[in-house]
Amino acid sequence: MILRLLYMIFCQLVAWLSLLTRSSVAKDVEILVLRHEVAVLRRGADRPRMSWADRAILSGLARALPRLLRSHRLVTPGTLLRWHRRLVARKWTYPRRGGRPPTDPGVVALVERLARENPRWGYQRIVGELRHLGDRVSAATVRRILAAAGLGPAPRRADDRWRDFVRAQARGVLACDFFSVDTVSLRRLYVFFVIEVGSRVVHVLGVTAHPTGAWVAQQARNLLIQFDERGQVFRFLIRDRDTKFTTAFDDAFTAEGVTVMKTPVRAPRANAFAERWVRTVRAECTDRLLIIGEGHLRAVLNEYVDHYNRHRPHRTLALAAPRPRHDQPPTEGPVHRRTVLGGLLNEYHRAA
Repeated sequence: MILRLLYMIFCQLVAWLSLLTRSSVAKDVEILVLRHEVAVLRRGADRPRMSWADRAILSGLARALPRLLRSHRLVTPGTLLRWHRRLVARKWTYPRRGGRPPTDPGVVALVERLARENPRWGYQRIVGELRHLGDRVSAATVRRILAAAGLGPAPRRADDRWRDFVRAQARGVLACDFFSVDTVSLRRLYVFFVIEVGSRVVHVLGVTAHPTGAWVAQQARNLLIQFDERGQVFRFLIRDRDTKFTTAFDDAFTAEGVTVMKTPVRAPRANAFAERWVRTVRAECTDRLLIIGEGHLRAVLNEYVDHYNRHRPHRTLALAAPRPRHDQPPTEGPVHRRTVLGGLLNEYHRAA
């Protein structure tokens, strides 16, 4: 930087010495031209940008100008004082050494995670949980972290979401619904099924072309007989507001201590587990086959449901099947393939 400044000063001195060979008339004309150029530049740029070398040269030359001309230059006395204040501030400004150290980013992420996963936890509750994990922070620090993340004080949601309720009660929740399948002769068949939300086990209760309230209620009674003592585990049944779900249908579950919960109007997400299974069975089975009739559809669904419950992995279950055929499958031996639905699906297992 010093060499560059010396080089620019040398070039400027050479330019000034070259002025000695010029006449005074030429110098006056050049001054008039330069003044007009400065006036034009001031019209387009209110605050021209200058480099450190420009500031050094203009600061040195401004002292040689008459007082009357100093106020009309780009560099005024106020500008020189401002530059000097900046140099002083830059020289005597040190990195901040005092105060409290910043919070560990890992602790910040953990606080935000605890607040999101537990919306009813207050500041002190989060502080107590962090102490169990070996991290000591104050309630004020927790409040500051949550405020920066856009998370307010507890409770962070006014009402529990339907999804949170279903997830918390999943082990004791049943969900039921219908889906339709069109046969080769364009006859529409309706499939009535129930899914255990906690284990993801699916039960296809019946297939019919004319589902009535009495038929649906009878399928519910058959399911409860099949459950026998297991029916006492379930506490809730989620269904939509279809007219086929009559009072007799609800009474069959209520007699077993199961509370029937109706989903809101036009809210398929409220019965998301059943809707997701409908998408799965369509994509993997019914949309890839030509269904001849009611008996054919029943046989196809029975085979697919057995594959779904006994073999197909589920992400919610840590990639395990709802009811696997083997508790501890062998880890050695040749791998064999078992075809499902005539080769539409494949299952692989090791020979014992």
